[in-house]
Amino acid sequence: MKKKFNIKGLVLIFVLVYVSYLFIQQQATMGRQKKELQKYNVELQKKKEEKKTLQDEVELSKTDKYIEKLAREILGLVKEGETPVMDNKN
Repeated sequence: MKKKFNIKGLVLIFVLVYVSYLFIQQQATMGRQKKELQKYNVELQKKKEEKKTLQDEVELSKTDKYIEKLAREILGLVKEGETPVMDNKN
């Protein structure tokens, strides 16, 4: 009878150790996944901000004021009555 108790006790101890091991492994896995999720959330937020900035630039590029600015800077165009100024740095 004593042998059965010892076997049952050993099996119970083994099961408890195994369940504890699984629980600890699961907690460690969840911790790693939470950190990874936080990293991806930060990256997602940066991408959303970048998208908003690009959308704002697209909207700005549709305005006459922006088109005029580009025409002045890139093409060197001037309005009627203005005097062009040359930059000798380039």
